[in-house]
Amino acid sequence: MKKIHVGFLFSYDYELLKLAIPPIYNEADKIFLAIDENYKTWSGNTFTVDASFFDWLKAFDKDNKIEFYKANFYVPELTTTQMDTRERKMLSEKMGIGNWLIQVDCDEYFVDFSKFVTQLRKYDHYLDNPEKNKIQIAAFWLIIYKHTTNGMLYVNKPMKAIFATNYPNYKAFRRTNERVIYVDSLVLHESVARSEEELRYKLKNWSHNTHVNDEFLNKWLTVNENNYKEMSNFYYIEPNRWKTLDFFPTKDISKIKDFTSSNKNLKLSKSFLFFKNFGQWFKFLFK
Repeated sequence: MKKIHVGFLFSYDYELLKLAIPPIYNEADKIFLAIDENYKTWSGNTFTVDASFFDWLKAFDKDNKIEFYKANFYVPELTTTQMDTRERKMLSEKMGIGNWLIQVDCDEYFVDFSKFVTQLRKYDHYLDNPEKNKIQIAAFWLIIYKHTTNGMLYVNKPMKAIFATNYPNYKAFRRTNERVIYVDSLVLHESVARSEEELRYKLKNWSHNTHVNDEFLNKWLTVNENNYKEMSNFYYIEPNRWKTLDFFPTKDISKIKDFTSSNKNLKLSKSFLFFKNFGQWFKFLFK
């Protein structure tokens, strides 16, 4: 028990796991890949997996940490959001309560997973009786919005996102509505940074397929590295949640760490984290 268990939802964007698994591999005790037994997306569409991916996975998994978890995750009577939440709960139960249950999506890449684990270990005592001491751990997304000719456009403000819990009573996606502990850790999130074809497919098949606003796709198609400063409000649901973009002059995900470490706007101050965590402590003090 008290292991670092990491779970991924395996679907149509599985190729991105080649970027998502390596940053977490060394620090993880075990990695679980949840895949629908009939290769269905939450919209009921069928996806295929190229055999070369399994060859890559076998060659990469030198310590035999990776395990597939196959089950029926497509339930047509449920909404896509309900299926997303259900699959995450099933996956975390498979990973084992009593361990740190970390869920990472295929398009999320930890900048420094070792640092995240070190911070997480400070709260190992919450694993002793997780049902009575429910918490969730938040890191911060650095959202990559679009790949351009010479680099990447990104949302220029880190966004909180839940990544771990000790007890998976998920209410929506990987959120449990329990007390949040915020840690100083950045996670690159490619989110909508795909080719146009891949993005259109994602918009039809992900759990937000009924939430996307009518303006989003046209704005995404229009913005580029030359005009992004002239535009605003880029989020696909409530546009003003992603107010402005900035630019990384590289296409290499592995080099982003260098840019984030030197950018003051992307640093999470100790005072910011203190007040976030104090607020959560006080909010749940009498619950």
